[in-house]
Amino acid sequence: MATPAPARVYSYLQGGPDHFPVDREFGDRLKEAAPDIVRVVKANRAFLQRSVRWLAQQGVRQFIEIGAGLPVQENVHDIVQGVAPDCRVAYVDNDPIVLTHGRAYLDGDSTTVIAADLRAPGAILRSPELRDLIDLDRPVAVCMFAVLHFVAAEDDPYGIVEIFRKAISPGSYLAISHVSPGAGVDEVADMYTKEATEPGVPRTPEQIARFFKSLEMVPPGIVPVNRWRGHGRDVWVHGGVGQKP
Repeated sequence: MATPAPARVYSYLQGGPDHFPVDREFGDRLKEAAPDIVRVVKANRAFLQRSVRWLAQQGVRQFIEIGAGLPVQENVHDIVQGVAPDCRVAYVDNDPIVLTHGRAYLDGDSTTVIAADLRAPGAILRSPELRDLIDLDRPVAVCMFAVLHFVAAEDDPYGIVEIFRKAISPGSYLAISHVSPGAGVDEVADMYTKEATEPGVPRTPEQIARFFKSLEMVPPGIVPVNRWRGHGRDVWVHGGVGQKP
């Protein structure tokens, strides 16, 4: 395992168990380049906890978390169990090690772990495992915590957001994290681009917010979907904007 992966590095930085020596070495170098990085990771985790509880309190009983970095403590399924035990959670990740551990760790009728990439939203939404667990005609929360920092401009983050917004029903939510490093952003991006399995594109909160331009935000980072999805389901079933071949 010669290449650090963002999900495993993130797990290491937040004190989770799912990482390898190469990820720990990379994470330590990140801390040197951007001393704020651990605070950012902890702030993102705290945002996840607050937002998932808030969403469950609004009556959401279905969650899709993308780039989960499993297994870690207090992930979505742990949090919602204390609020609404009937919730269903689909985790999406493209790291084969994370997927293997996650599937072993989560064994039940209310969770699933799907191999897919945020840059291919159609593949996520038409996944048989997801469709067996999640009913897209009922409210669902699509959680994109920190992953928009790993979507390059040419992969069309605007289009990815739009596909999810059009695919989910009214009463649903998009949940994102606004927290990003201050000092050391360029160094972090350069390190990920040169060395990790996915290039890093650390963005400011303002840059992330632009992907959701014209959409209302309730608590910072949570976007309600109030209008019915577009008539053209082809936009997410067969590809569309942001969809890789």
